[in-house]
Amino acid sequence: MGINGTTLPGIALCFLLALPCWYLGQLVPLVGGPIFAIILGIILGTTMNIWSHTKITPGVSFTSKKILQYAVILLGFGLNIMQVIHVGWISLPVIISTILTSLIVAYVIFKMTNIPSNIAVLIGVGSSICGGSAIAAAAPVIKADDQDIAQAISTVFFFNVIAAFVFPTLGDFLGLTNTGFGLFAGTAVNDTSSVTATAAVWDSMHPGAQTLEYATIVKLTRTLAIIPICLGLASYQVYKDKQTATGESDSSVNIAKIFPRFVLYFILCSIITTVATYFGADSTIFSMFKGISKYLIIMAMVAIGLNTNIVKLIKSSGSSLALGFTCWVCIAIVSLWVQHMIGLW
Repeated sequence: MGINGTTLPGIALCFLLALPCWYLGQLVPLVGGPIFAIILGIILGTTMNIWSHTKITPGVSFTSKKILQYAVILLGFGLNIMQVIHVGWISLPVIISTILTSLIVAYVIFKMTNIPSNIAVLIGVGSSICGGSAIAAAAPVIKADDQDIAQAISTVFFFNVIAAFVFPTLGDFLGLTNTGFGLFAGTAVNDTSSVTATAAVWDSMHPGAQTLEYATIVKLTRTLAIIPICLGLASYQVYKDKQTATGESDSSVNIAKIFPRFVLYFILCSIITTVATYFGADSTIFSMFKGISKYLIIMAMVAIGLNTNIVKLIKSSGSSLALGFTCWVCIAIVSLWVQHMIGLW
């Protein structure tokens, strides 16, 4: 199903509802457009029963799935692999350690509790890489439904807000240097907007610190992990689908159809950006695509909100918050510990 007369009404509705959410996201970057979009979608879906209108159902469903994939593809234009060089190899041990910590913690808690596997994966990936963008990228790969996505994004957002208020004071108490705090904020906070908010609070507490730029570069370097994570999840999904193919041999499963192509397009966009900027292309060209991607994500979050069962979301929030809290705390501890071990503190 593509964009046609059947899907257009629902897509148009999501586009219009995304406008105020995008604007509010600009006014309150700590919260961000996607969170406003999910909240608005849930409110409208619950109070006005919008989802029951059959004319918009196909378009809302298309937006929550396909438009989300298009957004992730365009997000690749915001990733320049060469940024790793600008940050320096010194930050990589911290980045790699925190990512592995979150993924391992999510896996262990998933095995020890009855939390749904998709929610565990999304919270683990969102906490370790870049919040909403990583969740948006991973969700179609593991075939997560809208409520899984809403649950994961809400959980990660909650701890982002706490980090922006708590981490600068914690950094002061621990005696972190400006560079040390920039690395801490860039590796222990999730969404880019929350990283910048946290670093900005530190800079306001320490005039002339200039940690904002460093924290942002660390965060963008960390975002590159979306590529291997999504490839790994996609490969595992292919393996799982082959294993569960009832009454069929392995050779009867078409890997080309199972493997999510949008992941490959996402990587291609990232490579194009890297090569083009390396040869002197103006990076503002690619920032336009990144801006479009962010708006499409807000549209998709509206659609996900419209299709979210608020009762089920509240009932399952306890285990998700526990998982998100554990990942958040472990990432913060490991970030500080690795910094201390390699002498950056």
